[in-house]
Amino acid sequence: MTTISVNFCSSIQPGFKKAVELYWRYILASNCQTQTKEGVKCDRKSAFPTGKCFGVISMPGTMNNLLKEGGKYAPPPENRQDQYLEEGQYFGRRIVFPGSTEVLDWGAKGYPLMKCTDKTCPNARTIEGKVINFSPFFSEGGEALAINGKQSKETAVNAAWDLMTWLSTLEVNLLPLAGTYRRSQTTPEAVEALAKAWNNTVMADDLNAVLVEYFKEPSDGGNPTQDFFVVGFSDYNEALDTSLHKEFLLASTDTEYGLFNFADPSKSIKVGTPEFEERYATFIEKLQQRYDEVNSRMTGGALQQLYNWREALDMEPKKTMQEICSDLLAAGDHAAFDRLECNKEVDLGDLCQYMKEEVEAYQPGACAGPNNNAKIIAAVFGSVIGAILIGGLAYLTYRRYQSYLRIRKAHDQLMEATINESIRALHQLDYPLHLVRGDEFVSEGKLVRHEILRNTHKLTVLDSLADVDAFIAAGKHIVFFSHQWTSFTVPDPSNNQYEAMRVSLRELAKKNGWDENLNDVFVWVDYSCIPQANPSTQNLAIRSLAAYASSATYFIIVAPDTKHADLDDNCDITSYQLRMWCRAEQVCHSMRNGTEGMYLALGGGGDLVPVNTDFFQESLHVFEGQLTCCRLEHKGMSACDRQSLVVPLLGLYGELYRAAVDGVKGGDAESLSSVKAFLDEIQKHQDSVFPPTFQRVMWRKNKKVTEEVMLFGDLIERMKHRIDHGQGFSYEEDAAGTASTKSNDGSSSFIRHGASDFLRHGSTIRHGSMAK
Repeated sequence: MTTISVNFCSSIQPGFKKAVELYWRYILASNCQTQTKEGVKCDRKSAFPTGKCFGVISMPGTMNNLLKEGGKYAPPPENRQDQYLEEGQYFGRRIVFPGSTEVLDWGAKGYPLMKCTDKTCPNARTIEGKVINFSPFFSEGGEALAINGKQSKETAVNAAWDLMTWLSTLEVNLLPLAGTYRRSQTTPEAVEALAKAWNNTVMADDLNAVLVEYFKEPSDGGNPTQDFFVVGFSDYNEALDTSLHKEFLLASTDTEYGLFNFADPSKSIKVGTPEFEERYATFIEKLQQRYDEVNSRMTGGALQQLYNWREALDMEPKKTMQEICSDLLAAGDHAAFDRLECNKEVDLGDLCQYMKEEVEAYQPGACAGPNNNAKIIAAVFGSVIGAILIGGLAYLTYRRYQSYLRIRKAHDQLMEATINESIRALHQLDYPLHLVRGDEFVSEGKLVRHEILRNTHKLTVLDSLADVDAFIAAGKHIVFFSHQWTSFTVPDPSNNQYEAMRVSLRELAKKNGWDENLNDVFVWVDYSCIPQANPSTQNLAIRSLAAYASSATYFIIVAPDTKHADLDDNCDITSYQLRMWCRAEQVCHSMRNGTEGMYLALGGGGDLVPVNTDFFQESLHVFEGQLTCCRLEHKGMSACDRQSLVVPLLGLYGELYRAAVDGVKGGDAESLSSVKAFLDEIQKHQDSVFPPTFQRVMWRKNKKVTEEVMLFGDLIERMKHRIDHGQGFSYEEDAAGTASTKSNDGSSSFIRHGASDFLRHGSTIRHGSMAK
């Protein structure tokens, strides 16, 4: 049969077939033959009773019982074929798995398999002369946990969050079947604890070696395989299980496309035979039919499912459904273009403008010009030719105008969505605010890693901005320490910055007349309050950094003279002020709170120094600061850190601008003079404070590319227009805060606390106490 590439997604067909062939060979070499013949389910726990097998992918609990001597599923010594082991080897080792010496050739038609080389598989390893491309897959349990914050009841959301938080705090030797492994469990201490719990050092070392590879970032050579989680997953899985196992691999040769000979398993159909090829083609056809049935039941069909799949895997670059379809045409994959019903998503006429050859290859004549017959008629009837030309020109102009309108509409939708997201960001935390109580912070003697404080229960957690408000209204003080790291691996190896923080915290307490035991003072500092081990939760916390900075009641810049541990550089207030993230933290705090509660702590026994105007005017130019991602030219990265700051800074600017507008309308402009001065300074330098675009250096296919990328575009003007015309600067939450922190007075004041009355329209309320 020749319809394989049409009936199955051609981009994965060669690799998929290779996997099925290998799988079938392993089944034939296992105990599955006997089990299936006797009507017993072929089971991974008993498929290789002698221990002589290629490999097993299984859940953590099952795997442990397979590997441990005397384990529940481990082959008994009398059945094992230890004679095949070389000296120093023994049964049962975890390895980085799976790996392949072949990879798809994306540059060739049909994407055939080709041998891995250093060029085609840059993350591969050479083992015994073979270049092997490992893509580690760590098999987990059957539980899948998720929170739908918009549709679930508040109690259900809180319960699910508490469950996942609890799972993430368990010691490595207390893991449930769900297998919630974390980067922190790759530390020597975790390996030692696991070895002690299992009474097996080799097993613990093996697991550590696998987890280190599994958690490795792509920028460090990581290449992990991710689970397939998308709406309809169970339906796709059932379709694959039915077609692959029940009707193909473990089905009788007497059936339509079964491979198994129940009478004599040794006569089962082998890989490489004409019979196998024919039955494999039928299997693919049946599987695709089942997949099509599943797709038809899903909203948006196959194309929407493909889009959802890319989103679930966080694939880069991000692509719209239209871009996916355009890429298929560009690759000449017309079968996939039709299967995904891309004709419903894209307009071939529009695509003709920039990929005419590809469109013509798919549908000849789709990009053709005016009809020749019309020209002949026009030549005979000269009086008509002008009308035809004008009509054709009008038609082309109309089509181009329509295309322009679509592009314009998409741009407008993106801009408005960004503005809405910036307003949402003012009201929600993507990751809870973690704080260290003042007395515990000064007693530690150094900056302590987040995970250590978490596991010793020394962190105070505020889940929402409503909780932050209630916390401050109860008389608590939040001090945000902003500093630059003086090493690539730890923030403060010399302890100079910590000492400056400790001294400044006590001085601030003395200056404000707080209790010197610091029980009502809480500290935020990145190393202690942002997850360091888990990249996913770390990214969520970084996305909330602007909200953290703006929520603090006091902001202290810590910049004592210190040598960088890994560079021959001096770190001080000058180098601090050059960093973009340091500037961003200052601006996020000051836009919400003004500069009244901002101080410099330069060490050396000096006093806290209020931030002066000149210093802050430089901080306003956030995007002129230096970034590590730009220094590395974004190798292995999909975006620049600049882009992550657009949403929070836009929202804070909008809040500031709205306060000024409301103050003027309410006759209260005089009390907001500081806000107006702030906005005037921004207005003078708007294009440098909020750059419309920036030049981004990227590496693609080993080539250095410089491109102009939109940053703020016209977002600032759009935000002003929305506020000036009263078109809405509000956000409706499903549930604002926990039951214990919700307001009972029915108020929903948008402007929250600050270290001064900067955005309070002359209000006398300051953090739960009366302003004096």
